[in-house]
Formats: sequence, C-alpha cells, structure tokens
Amino acid sequence: MKYLFLFSLFFLFTSCTQKANEKIEIVVNSWIGYTPFFYAQEKSYLKNLNIELITTVSLGESYDIFSVAKADMLTATQHEYNALKKDFPSLEPIILIDKSFGGDMILSNRTIKELQKSNSIDVYLEIDSINNEMIQEFTNKYHLDKDKINYINKDQSKIKDLPYSEESAIIIVTYSPYNIELLKTGYKELASTKNSDTIIVIDALFANHEFAKKHQKRLLQLKAVIDRSIQEIKTDPKAVYLLTKKYLNNISYTEYKKSLKMIQWINKLDLEKSTIK
Repeated sequence: MKYLFLFSLFFLFTSCTQKANEKIEIVVNSWIGYTPFFYAQEKSYLKNLNIELITTVSLGESYDIFSVAKADMLTATQHEYNALKKDFPSLEPIILIDKSFGGDMILSNRTIKELQKSNSIDVYLEIDSINNEMIQEFTNKYHLDKDKINYINKDQSKIKDLPYSEESAIIIVTYSPYNIELLKTGYKELASTKNSDTIIVIDALFANHEFAKKHQKRLLQLKAVIDRSIQEIKTDPKAVYLLTKKYLNNISYTEYKKSLKMIQWINKLDLEKSTIK
C-alpha cells in the first residue's frame, strides 16, 4: 500500500510571540540521518539558540517522551507522525531532514526461500515504529505465513546485541547504525529501503502548530543551523564524525561514511511541495 502525505508550509505565520530565553527541547534518537542535530549540539549551534537535545536509543522512546510532554519537538518518520496525530491533531512537520536510501533494512539468519519454508520465525523489531511497515511489506512481498511469525518488541539498543544463532529462523528489522554489529555477527541483509517497492521513509522534525507559531523566529534560525550542519557533513565528514560518533554507537569512520550513503539529504526541499509515501 502506498501512503501520500502532503506537507503544508510551516513558515507562513504572520506573528511571533516567543519568549527569547525559553528553552526548547528536541528528542532525537540514534539514527545516521539525525547527525546534523548531534553535530549542531557539539558545535554549540543549538546552545546559541537555547535549544537542547534529549537523546534516546529508539524511535519508540522518543515517541513516548514526546507523548508525555517531556519534549517540545521530536525527530521521527511519517509512521510516528501519523500515530501521534491521533493525540496531537495540530502536529506538523517543521524541517525535512533525510530520506532513507538503504538505511532501514531487514536482516536474517536465513535466505528468503528458507524463511518461506520455516515453521516458525522470530521477528525482532520496534513494533510501534516504521519497523512495522517494513516487516509488513517484506512478509507480503515474499508471501511469508503470518501465522508462523512471532513478533518480539525490543528497542534497537537491545536488538543490536542479539547473538547469531542457527537454531531458529530469525528476522531483524533495524536501521543504521544498529545494523553494523548485527552484520558483523553474521546476519545478512535481505531487503532495505533502497530496493523497497512501496515504502519511502522520510525523517523530519515535528512540533505542534501552536508551539511552532510561538517560536517561529528561533525555528527559522534552527532551519539555518541544520542546513549549515548538513553542508559541513558534506565538506568535512571526518571532523563531523569525531564529534558525533558517540551518538552513533562509536562506529568506525569507514562505517560512518558507508552509513551516510544510506540516506539522502532532503533539507532543501520545499515542505509545501513535498510528498511522503
């Protein structure tokens, strides 16, 4: 199934009533596409705007923190956006960040043919995240018997430590940088957003409309900071890596460069004209 989301242009507000010294908190999970936020924090670009990050290990944790009003904004995919809209009807995208281009993937200890013949399959994933759409597409495409699938809900910080085993069929739905340790252990990639037929994964920064209107000036400045950070990632990746690797499970520089190739920056796209599938 294809999903289309037309994003309205945020920066058309006619007034601004923000308090200059009011701190803004953004919840951000470990994902290669959020490197501009980690870098901006380390370079004090965010501090200069009185913006702080709350870092998490999973999309689910970010979702929960925003849901209980422990953060003002969050980075997420369209899946979390749609889920949060039920409780926060005025939630809207503020800044487009990246498109996954292989950064979200399906790993397994079996081939597709072996999975099709398996009597039972353990699927490890963050069930209330874009992981769910990834596995649904995969099982539908390869006609896996859903009655034989056992869904195991864990955050990615725990999934990445899953030992390799040949005893039972395992599928892991994950994303960069968490895939790196799993590949080293022996799991193989079977599918990703690079070759997906129906899913496009877009990451954006989201906030409630009222909050965004109140803080329009600083969010315009934040947009400039994110654009600057992405440009510096492109021009001096080694310097950015050294500052941000601690947010990305301390992956190697080679792994970092490979992970960056699994996303496409879309921060220059016009929100009003953009679509998300």
